[in-house]
Amino acid sequence: MRDGLRSVLIGAAFLMATSAIGPGFLTQTAVFTERLGPSFGFAIVISIVIDLAAQLNIWRVIAVSGRRAGDIAADVAPGLGTALAVLVGLGGLAFNVGNVAGAGLGVQVATGAPVWVGAVVSATIAIGLFLVKEAGRAMDRFSLVLGFVLVGLTLYVAVASGPPLGEAALRSVMPESIDILSIVTIVGGTVGGYITFAGAHRLVDAGVRGTDRLADVTRSAVLAIGIASLMRIVLFLAALGVVSRGLALDPANPPASVFRHATGEIGYRLFGVVMWSAAITSVVGAAYTSVSFLRGLHHTLETHWQRVVIVFMALSTVIFLLIGQPVRTLVLVGALNGLILPLALATMLVAAHRRSVVGDYRHPRALTVLGAVVALAMAAASAWVLWRDLPKLLR
Repeated sequence: MRDGLRSVLIGAAFLMATSAIGPGFLTQTAVFTERLGPSFGFAIVISIVIDLAAQLNIWRVIAVSGRRAGDIAADVAPGLGTALAVLVGLGGLAFNVGNVAGAGLGVQVATGAPVWVGAVVSATIAIGLFLVKEAGRAMDRFSLVLGFVLVGLTLYVAVASGPPLGEAALRSVMPESIDILSIVTIVGGTVGGYITFAGAHRLVDAGVRGTDRLADVTRSAVLAIGIASLMRIVLFLAALGVVSRGLALDPANPPASVFRHATGEIGYRLFGVVMWSAAITSVVGAAYTSVSFLRGLHHTLETHWQRVVIVFMALSTVIFLLIGQPVRTLVLVGALNGLILPLALATMLVAAHRRSVVGDYRHPRALTVLGAVVALAMAAASAWVLWRDLPKLLR
């Protein structure tokens, strides 16, 4: 495999993975570990299977067609491409406000600087990636380096916390309790909204497309889920080591207390680095992927996409500076964002069997069945969450 192609495939995998590993990812993992203990390992195992089913279906269809998801959706049904672009764009913008806030918080924890200063500096760094000529390559390297930082530092804390590995392994296949909400939540946090498209769109933009590239695309997709899942498992073990000793996590910042309990004050500072790395890579991934959907709406957006990405990140930062994290909006959009995965996955499954989209390519029947099951299950779960919680969010 040529070095250039290998770099793109690895970069796309890390872009998707680090887009998933944001502030919400860290918090969800710590909270559910404290609530479920070793049995949370079962939720992680199930979520990995679901994530792979969604990811492989979507990435393969996008690669074979050589087009972005919004353009494919427009061929499946009139107006569907625009609807998907608007949903992903608005959801990505709302979550990016939280990502900018998370980056600012990470800087504050690591250095003591005010949150707003950390947010502005972080946004400036992210914007700088898209001012260079080879923005895609810069983004790949940035995600790769910080991906290693995320996993490496968290692995150190996991070892220091001394988790009960035998119990974790046992309960990952024989749980004492099963929490459906935890599965839905972490699936949405790994492949929900814009996240699952980040790597696939990066590959298409880099020219990795067509049936002859399917093996490469599949490896990249599996690597992406593998990286995100590895981070989830390592953080789970770090938190499990803490809670298994009877220590309580701080409800105001559960993942930070995991690091502090495990390795003291230095752990708290390390958490600042982890939080910043997770947040700023999510800022980049959310902006790039959201704009990749919007690019199909008008030729001007396609021509000047790097500038649009910069505006997207700048707008996220300005919103944070003016009104802080709009918590109710973030929660509401998060619930609505849960509907994007089943909608997008169902669209890709239909497209996978349209000759006008994929030509003579024949999509594996097993992937189609798995994808359909995931789409239906996630749609039902998301609808249930909205029905249960939407009235509370609108009050």
